[in-house]
Amino acid sequence: MTVIDNHEAMGMDGAPRLSEASARDYFELLKPRVMSLVVFTALAGLVLAPGHINPFIGFIAILCIAVGAGASGALNMWYDADIDAVMTRTAKRPIPAGKILPEEALAFGLTLSAFSVIILGLAVNWLAAGLLAFTIFFYAVIYTMWLKRSTPQNIVIGGAAGAFPPMIGWACVTGGVSVESIVLFLITFLWTPAHFWALALFKMGDYGAVGVPMLPNVCGQATTKKQIVIYAVLTALIGICPTLLGFASIGYGAVAAALGLGFIWYSIGVLRMPETDERMLPAKKLFAFSIMYLFVIFSALMADHLIVNIWLNAGSVA
Repeated sequence: MTVIDNHEAMGMDGAPRLSEASARDYFELLKPRVMSLVVFTALAGLVLAPGHINPFIGFIAILCIAVGAGASGALNMWYDADIDAVMTRTAKRPIPAGKILPEEALAFGLTLSAFSVIILGLAVNWLAAGLLAFTIFFYAVIYTMWLKRSTPQNIVIGGAAGAFPPMIGWACVTGGVSVESIVLFLITFLWTPAHFWALALFKMGDYGAVGVPMLPNVCGQATTKKQIVIYAVLTALIGICPTLLGFASIGYGAVAAALGLGFIWYSIGVLRMPETDERMLPAKKLFAFSIMYLFVIFSALMADHLIVNIWLNAGSVA
């Protein structure tokens, strides 16, 4: 990580510079797009879990998970400030743009991390809090500080950090971990490589410029495309597992199967994409579809769960 020169933290007279960051700048430090995905999948885990949780406690749980995710994003931006300044996709982030100092981002991230874990433990349960603490550590330390810059499998292993939220939501209700929550974890875990490598294909120049060993830069496009297809197939298979394991209906299974086939179809389009294709439209289409896939798959799971429960309740009343 590049250390920003001391003069950037000082005013013209040599006195410590007061932060000029706005609330929006700090909000951007939380990676709101990533946070929205975390909140959504955590909510799915909360809704799908057997049992009952007080709505207010459920709201506190989701809020803590969101804050924890934001804390991870802030710590990631603090450590990656040097490469963020070079990459076109990240150059306008608050730290490289000079709106927030690295030490401010570090303090912000650490404070939010502690706050989110402690409140979740006190208000909900300590297993969920422990999972949240491990998720923050895994993303900020294992992925950001180690895997990202050391191995082309960075996003495969590091993807676990983004896959924990539904398991945390499940633990908030049940106080435990089950096969069902592991399946929810695996849906996001297996989805991540194909999603992120599609982005890495059309952002190879950025990653090459900063020396991050993304798979396309290290192993080439051909290997990356084959790996994308493999993970698309694995994602499609895990997507129908809720039905096979009996905690989702056949209706959900049909939706998941159709989405999985779409995922595979777009991944094959990437496989067939010529290496001379500078626009890389198939990769961009897969990237866009993958975002939609995850949103719809978890929406379908929640809708299916609510519809089945309403049906069962109506039957019991009758």
